[in-house]
Amino acid sequence: MRLGRILHPQLAHALATLGHSDILLVTDAGFPIPADANRIDLGFYPGSVDVLEILRVLRQELFFDKITMASDVPAFNPQLYRDVQGIFTGSGADFEAIAHQELIASVAPRAKVVIRSGSLNPWANFAMVASTDPAAWFKEGMTPLPEYQERSRRIKENVIPQLG
Repeated sequence: MRLGRILHPQLAHALATLGHSDILLVTDAGFPIPADANRIDLGFYPGSVDVLEILRVLRQELFFDKITMASDVPAFNPQLYRDVQGIFTGSGADFEAIAHQELIASVAPRAKVVIRSGSLNPWANFAMVASTDPAAWFKEGMTPLPEYQERSRRIKENVIPQLG
């Protein structure tokens, strides 16, 4: 047994296939997942497994450049927005908001992996762009690209992510 690691074999395998710039989509129970998606279904019954629980675990497993959510989240589900901010504080990831319909029509079909939760939390759908650990790739004496310098700063300073 892998203590402190994801036990679900298909999920562990799918996450291991992600590379820089691949999209991982975590959805609520009702999100219309494309038929041909690499779908990992964790929805067991209403509310379980919750999307926030999934995001907390993924935050410990992977690095992300960007977290995209529906633009409705801050206004219509502010607690969800605060919870997601808390999860990704110090991650270095940028937050981005787009129309919910765009998340469905344009982002979901491009996702390499889609994880469906059992969450009944409105607008609890998050597209996350996989990245790398800037500290692991850029050693002392090397000059990282400006976006990696900025991510490294946000990680070191434990910055709370905000929608721009």
